[in-house]
Amino acid sequence: MFSVGLKSRTVALRHVSARFNSTKAPVAPMNWTEFFTLKKQNSRFNMFSSGITAFGGSFVTLTFLGNIELDVEKPIMGLDPLMVMGGLVGLGGFAGYMFGPFLGTALFNMRNRALLESYKLKNQLFLRHIKAKRVDPSSQSMSNPVPDYYGEKIYSLNHYKQWLRDCNAFRRKSREFL
Repeated sequence: MFSVGLKSRTVALRHVSARFNSTKAPVAPMNWTEFFTLKKQNSRFNMFSSGITAFGGSFVTLTFLGNIELDVEKPIMGLDPLMVMGGLVGLGGFAGYMFGPFLGTALFNMRNRALLESYKLKNQLFLRHIKAKRVDPSSQSMSNPVPDYYGEKIYSLNHYKQWLRDCNAFRRKSREFL
């Protein structure tokens, strides 16, 4: 009796999941040129939003500290109050700068909603390529630095080919000089 009920539930779940999967549009493949264009666009969104949020964080912190009454002759933890307030404004700007990529990624995802699924798949493939081809950083030195370990500065096929050449040169130098 129990197995019959379990079997019918399993069949029903398969039917429902097949129905939801069939309504999903197939992901169109993205070529590498489009991927690198979107990758550069995502990076620019993140940098722009980091600048805006850094300015906003500094402004909000300065506005908050401007409304606090304090005696400029009394030190705060042994430091000059204006130095402490300047440090707090800088800290607010840094916190805003660190929040920027979250906002930039959200804006990028909203703007490229139709291409997002294929972009994520291509990004996973790209990161697998980077992981397979990158060099071992244990043999780096001041005269032989590791080329872009995470591939963050690769924005075109030419950059990727140059990165591969740099990795091969690093391997050659580390074998010859160590």
